[in-house]
Amino acid sequence: MGFDDLVNKGKEAYEDNKDKIDDALHSEKAEEISDSVLDKGEELADKVGLGDKAGDIRENLDDKIGNE
Repeated sequence: MGFDDLVNKGKEAYEDNKDKIDDALHSEKAEEISDSVLDKGEELADKVGLGDKAGDIRENLDDKIGNE
């Protein structure tokens, strides 16, 4: 099985389950996990000097994952 076959199988799996995937991405559990990961990522970005950009990036990603 080649790379293109794997990509096509992934696309098919996504299409077959996109409602379940969407529900999972917008669940309370996803919100909890994403908040934890994004908080740590923002702290790291602050340490390397991204400043305000770190908060902007975190906010943008947080809007796309979870239910809040």
